[in-house]
Amino acid sequence: MKRLGMLRERLIGALGTDGVKTEPEDLSVYAFDAYTDGGRPLAVVLPRSTNEVSAVVKIAREFGEPIVARGAGTGLCGGAVPAAGGIVISTMRMNRILELDAANRRARVEPGLINLDLSRRVAADGLFFAPDPSSQQISTIGGNIATNAGGPHCLSYGTTVNHVLGLEVVDETGEVFTTSIDDSGYDLTAALVGSEGTLGIVTSAWVRLLAQPEAVRVWVAAFDQMEAASEAVSAIVAAGIVPTALEMMDSVIVTAVEAAFHAGYPTGAAAVLLVESAGFEEDVAAAESAIRAIVNQHGARYMRGARTAAERAALWAGRKGAAGATGRIAPNYYTQDVCVPRSKLPTALRAVAAAAAEHAITVGNVFHAGDGNLHPLLMYDRRDRRQVAAVVLTGNAILESAIELGGTISGEHGIGWEKRDAMTRVYTTADLAAMGRVRDVFDPRRRLNPEKIFPSGARCSEVTPP
Repeated sequence: MKRLGMLRERLIGALGTDGVKTEPEDLSVYAFDAYTDGGRPLAVVLPRSTNEVSAVVKIAREFGEPIVARGAGTGLCGGAVPAAGGIVISTMRMNRILELDAANRRARVEPGLINLDLSRRVAADGLFFAPDPSSQQISTIGGNIATNAGGPHCLSYGTTVNHVLGLEVVDETGEVFTTSIDDSGYDLTAALVGSEGTLGIVTSAWVRLLAQPEAVRVWVAAFDQMEAASEAVSAIVAAGIVPTALEMMDSVIVTAVEAAFHAGYPTGAAAVLLVESAGFEEDVAAAESAIRAIVNQHGARYMRGARTAAERAALWAGRKGAAGATGRIAPNYYTQDVCVPRSKLPTALRAVAAAAAEHAITVGNVFHAGDGNLHPLLMYDRRDRRQVAAVVLTGNAILESAIELGGTISGEHGIGWEKRDAMTRVYTTADLAAMGRVRDVFDPRRRLNPEKIFPSGARCSEVTPP
C-alpha cells in the first residue's frame, strides 16, 4: 500500500491531480475494451503532451510497473487492457491536429484524435483521411495505428499503415524518437504500425490525406442466396473492377439495421451487397454498368443506387452501426475477425453457419467481402454461462475453419489478449522467435503492453531468446 501511495504521488507530481486516476470506480472503466475479458490497472493517467508521457514511462520504469497505452477502448481483442496491474496511459486528452500541410496533403496529429474528426476538420480543404474502421466516430488515430486498422474502404485505399508517413514515439526508457517513411534503411514506421503498443507509445503521427473524389456512388444489390452474393463479389474483382468498398450483410443483420436506422436496405433478401465506387464521373459511371451486369448474371433480385448524398450517408450509417443494432437481438455480441481468400467466401460462410448451429448461437454476418475479411457477430447473453461457453466454442471453430481455408486469424482488429495463443496455429516457433527478437530490441524488459500478441504459458519460452 505504501508503494502504491508513493507511485500515485509521483504520477500526480508529473501530471497533476486531474491527470491521475486511482479510485476503484475509475479504474474499472479501464479494465475492459470491446472484448469480453480484461484486468484492472493500478493507475490510469491522462497526459496532455509527449513530455508527460515520457515522464510517466520513466516513473513506471522506476517502480517496475508495466504500461498499456489506450485510445477510446474500442478494440475487439483485449489489446488495450492490462494483463495484471500496471499503468494505463489514456491518450484521449492528446487529441489535437498539430500541423496541417494541405498543399502536401498531410497532417501531424496526436494519438487521441478521433478518426472521423480528422476528415471533418480537413473537409474544407477538399481532403479526407481514408482509413475508416466502423468505429471511426469514436476510435482514435492512435488506436488505429496500434492495430493497423482497416475498414470498409481498405479494399481500394489500404489499411492504416498505408497512410502513416512518420511517427513520434516514447520508448520503454521514456526517451523520444521519431521515424519517417523517407528514412533510409529499415522502415521502422511500418514496423511500429500494428505492433499494438508493444514497441513504443505513439505520441504523434504524420498521416497522409487524400483528395476528395469528383464523384461517389453507392449501390445496394439484393440476393436470395449468400453463395450467389459471394460469387458476385469474386466476379466483380476478377473483372478488374476495384470498388472503393464492397460490403456484405446477411438477413439477420439487415433486419436489425433497418429496425434501428431505417437506412433503406431491402429486408427479406438472404444477402445484401453495399458497393461504392469513387473517382472521376465517367469512371464511376462505367463501374456502375459493369457491376450491374455482373450482379445480374449472379441472380441479384435488383440493384439500386442512392439518389442523394443523404441516402448514401444513411446506407453507410446503417452499415457502420450494424454491430450496435444487434442489441435488439441479444444483450451481448462477440465479433470474430478472420480473413479467407475471396474465392473461399461461400465455404467460409457455410462453416460459420454450421458452427453457430452446432452450438445453438445466433449469428449475423456483416463483413468486408471484397477483402475476404469476415466478421461473424455471435450474439449471446453473458449472464448465461452456457451461452458464453458456446460463443467461445463457436468462435474457435470459425477461427479453425479460416486457417484450414488458407486464411489468417485477424484481418484488422489485431491479436491482443484474445488471439495470442492462436499465433502458433499460423506461425512456426522460428517465426515467433524472430518476432520476439524484434520486440526485445525495442522493449527488452517486456514492460510495454505485456502478455499481448505472443503466446502465453509454456509457449512463452519459445519466443524469448536465451
